[in-house]
Amino acid sequence: MNTHPTSGTSEAYIALGANLGDREATLMEALNRLNAHPEIEVLRCSRLYETDPVGYLDQPCFVNMAAAMRTTLKPEALLTVMQHIELELGRERKIRFGPRTVDLDLLWVEGQNIDTPLLTLPHPRMMERAFVLVPLTDVVPEGESSGLYRRTQEALISMSGKEGVRYWKTCNWRSESGLFEN
Repeated sequence: MNTHPTSGTSEAYIALGANLGDREATLMEALNRLNAHPEIEVLRCSRLYETDPVGYLDQPCFVNMAAAMRTTLKPEALLTVMQHIELELGRERKIRFGPRTVDLDLLWVEGQNIDTPLLTLPHPRMMERAFVLVPLTDVVPEGESSGLYRRTQEALISMSGKEGVRYWKTCNWRSESGLFEN
């Protein structure tokens, strides 16, 4: 039985995306692998959204979502776990913003501002990307104290390109504690 972190924890938000293979199954497997880590507990998942590609346009549509997690890992260690899961699930980095089996982006970790060659938190482009913000608003609690919810709402109001993000389906990811959906 997996024991999840309870003390010395931070809440973290990640974005997940896939546009190759069985997109939904890959995202669900990424959530399973994150939740199976002894220092990570997936708390909430967004709905799944089908999104138009951004940057490199000659590729299939993505399925994107967001998840809230509780972790005792430092942000750099969490990023390393996420990148390892990407590799296990067949991620290849051939074309910048190109097709991928899975993409896991660390967006925000409670109270952390980091700017290193490895990691920048909060994610430097998350407020510019509807495919990140729309799912993120599903998992960030409205009353959270950092103002992240308010900032995501404000960014979405003024943003163009939201029509490229379409509700696809409810997340069906399950863990030992039952159905996680928003």
